[in-house]
Amino acid sequence: MIIRFSKYEGAGNDFIILDARDGEFMPSAKSIAKLCDRHKGIGGDGVMILDLSHKADVDFRMRYYNADGFEGTMCGNGGRCIALFAHYLGIGGREKLFEGVDGLHSARIIEADDNCGIVELGIRDVDDVQTVEGDYLIYNGSYHVVRFVECVEKYDVDTVGRELRYSPLFTNIGGVNVNFVETVKDGVFKIRTYERGVENETLACGTGATASAIAARLHLGSTLNSWTAEALGGTLRVKFDERDGLFSNILLTGPARQVFTGKFDTNNL
Repeated sequence: MIIRFSKYEGAGNDFIILDARDGEFMPSAKSIAKLCDRHKGIGGDGVMILDLSHKADVDFRMRYYNADGFEGTMCGNGGRCIALFAHYLGIGGREKLFEGVDGLHSARIIEADDNCGIVELGIRDVDDVQTVEGDYLIYNGSYHVVRFVECVEKYDVDTVGRELRYSPLFTNIGGVNVNFVETVKDGVFKIRTYERGVENETLACGTGATASAIAARLHLGSTLNSWTAEALGGTLRVKFDERDGLFSNILLTGPARQVFTGKFDTNNL
């Protein structure tokens, strides 16, 4: 069977996206890992599948799989990319509502041309921020550890990230994504992320940026509700409301771009 795909990236976080509304093809874990292989496949941090949602007034369902082939938790950069993909397919208006693994998400197409745009994505509320041996642990659809460091550019993200990702401290929640953050000034920070499921550093992580913005506000004792995250692959912006420890109306804004489209033969997977 010949399947069409689109390759997207959001601040350097790249994904293979499939339109599966017809129900004809659903990739296995093995085939997803092959598609994501950067040497023998298309290459990507993960695969996203746009599917029908059975919930009322919901435009579509987002199914996300990490590069290891297994279904992942919420992906912020992926959410922006699949919203732009849906926009090009004519699904919904400029404001969309879609179903993710962690619940419903809003997405707003701020601007879009033939192959790229700026998308604002709603992230679930955060009502519990924990500290674990000096680091912050936050769940916002995905589990994130945030560690503040002096010079993130020189930090050994791969080694330390892998250690924390597989630390016995987090075995009960299936491991964590690990974000290393250097504060530039109040409202601005640099970030590098080791992602669970990719098992490597990625150029950006959307839910990691939102978790880090919340952690930065607490770490600095700041009152700011608007933050800029400077990742290796681009700039992301995070806004939220905070009241009595509840972070709500969390919005992640950043670029999304269609890199190319193509097709593959399922017999080769």
